Amino acid sequence: MIRVILFDVDGVLAIGEPFSKHLARTYGITPDLTRSFFEGRFLNCLTGKADLKEELADRLPAWGWSSSIEAFLDEWFRFEHRINEPLIAYVQQLRQQHIRCYLATNQEKYRTAYLLAQMGFAGAFDGMFSSTYLGYMKGDEAFFASVLSQLPDVKANEILFWDDSPANVEVARKAGLHAEVYSSFSDFEKKMTLYDIGNYG
Repeated sequence: MIRVILFDVDGVLAIGEPFSKHLARTYGITPDLTRSFFEGRFLNCLTGKADLKEELADRLPAWGWSSSIEAFLDEWFRFEHRINEPLIAYVQQLRQQHIRCYLATNQEKYRTAYLLAQMGFAGAFDGMFSSTYLGYMKGDEAFFASVLSQLPDVKANEILFWDDSPANVEVARKAGLHAEVYSSFSDFEKKMTLYDIGNYG
């Protein structure tokens, strides 16, 4: 029986275009300019080893961004503030049936805070497992080991994890969790019927 469900954020709970497309279209800051940062120093921010604002200090001028770091982050977070409302409503139904629902996401600390406060996820979920505080990303089984250590009353096979990344889903399965790839809300609803989800109707 599934007692706990974990949800990825980007591509699952938050949907729509990535900020990178907006940057390229609006400011001419293309993925070619930003790739080395997001595939390099940014990863340390995602595991809590570096501060995003400090890491961006010398990058933004090089990209041609003329405003402040705070303005950059504000535009980024607001652009990706696109909530999957049907899924959020479904989560609330699950919680009413005493199924605990948590965020499980690769985020740095500033967007982690934004998701909880500005996007309302603090009130919509029972908690959050963010890579910046766990010290591991979802591509590492240690991420899920850390989650399990914080849910001592739940067994791995009583947890269902949803992510739009097949690679992350595979890692979760190796860690002993049930895991499914999220592609659309309708597909999610169909797959949920395959599981014994507590006493959810």
